[in-house]
Amino acid sequence: MGDGARFTLRALAEALGAGLEGDPDVVVSGVAPLEHAGPEHVSFLTDGRYLAAARSSRAGAFLAGPEAHGLPATVLRVAAPRLALVALLRLFEEARPAPAGIHPAAVIANGAFVDPAASVGAYAVIEEGAIVRARARVMPFAYVGHAAEIGEDSTLHPHAVVLERVRLGRRVIVHAGAVLGADGFGFVPHGGGWLKIPQIGSVVIEDDVEIGANTTIDRSTMGDTLVRRGTKIDNLVQIAHNVEVGADSVIAAQAGIAGSSRLGRHNVVGGQSGIGDHIVLGDDVVLGGAAGVVVDLPEGGRYLGYPARPAAEAKRVWVLESRLPELIRRVRKLERRLAALERPGEGAGESASR
Repeated sequence: MGDGARFTLRALAEALGAGLEGDPDVVVSGVAPLEHAGPEHVSFLTDGRYLAAARSSRAGAFLAGPEAHGLPATVLRVAAPRLALVALLRLFEEARPAPAGIHPAAVIANGAFVDPAASVGAYAVIEEGAIVRARARVMPFAYVGHAAEIGEDSTLHPHAVVLERVRLGRRVIVHAGAVLGADGFGFVPHGGGWLKIPQIGSVVIEDDVEIGANTTIDRSTMGDTLVRRGTKIDNLVQIAHNVEVGADSVIAAQAGIAGSSRLGRHNVVGGQSGIGDHIVLGDDVVLGGAAGVVVDLPEGGRYLGYPARPAAEAKRVWVLESRLPELIRRVRKLERRLAALERPGEGAGESASR
C-alpha cells in the first residue's frame, strides 16, 4: 500500500473506505493539523467550525465529512471523520515491535513464568509467582510483583509498577510511572494516633483498559478494586481502595475517586473531578471538569459544579450567584426601610414624604 510512511491517496482511500475527490496519485508522508500541514501531509476536518482554516491550509489532502466543501486540495470523503482519523493515524503510526524474549539485564525470579512470546526489557523485575503471558511487553525498569499477572498483548511502559497479586487482562496498557496495587488509604483512630488497616485485597484490570502516566489504583482492603473492560484512564488519576469502575468509562486527568465508590457503565469523569467515598453513579453519568460528587447520582445525564447538580440546574445557580451582590444590596435596603417603618413616629414621616 505504501513504502514505509508514504502512501498514495488512492491507497489511503482504499484503506479507509473513503471516497476520493481529486488526484489519486498524490503521495503523502504524514498527518498534520490544518495550521501546520504542508503539501506532503494529510490534514483533517472533524468540525465545521474549522472550515475557514481548512480553506487556507497548505495541506496536500484533507480527510473530511460530507458537509465540508470548497477545500483547496484532494479530499478523502468519509461519513464519520473522527473514526476515520483514528484509522488514518494508525496507518502512519511507527510500529516498533519488541522482539520476544528476556533481556540479559532483566531480573526474573525463580518461580516466575514468562511466556516465550513475551518481551521483557532491560532492568525490568519480575518477582516469584508472577505470570507474563504471550506477547505481553514489560519495558525497561517496569516491575511485576509477587503472584501478579500480566495478560496477553498487554504493555507495561518504563517504571510502571504492578504490585503483588494484581491481575491485568488482555491488551491492557499501563503508562510510565503508574502504580497498581499500592495499599489503600485505611486507618482508624487509636491512642491519639492512627492504626493502619491491613489492605489484603488486590486490583483487577479487565481487558482493553488503558491507564495513564502516574495514575494510582489502590488495592482493596478485602476483595478487589476493579476496573471493568474498555475503560480509559488519563494521567494523574487516583482510584482508591474497593472502587469499581464500570465498563467503557473515561476518567480525565487529576480526577479522584474515594474508597468503595461504584461507577456505572459509560461514565465520563471530567478533569479534577472528585467523587466522595461510598458514592454510587449510574450508567451514562457525565461529570464536567472539577465537579464534586457528595451524594449518589443514579440517573444518567450531565452534572456540573460543587456539589454536582444536573447541568441545567447548575447553570441556573451560576446565573443567580452572579446576581447575589445586587440582591444583597436590595435586601439590606428593604431591611432598613422596614426597620424605619417599625420605629414609632418614623414610619409615618417616611410614608408622608413618599
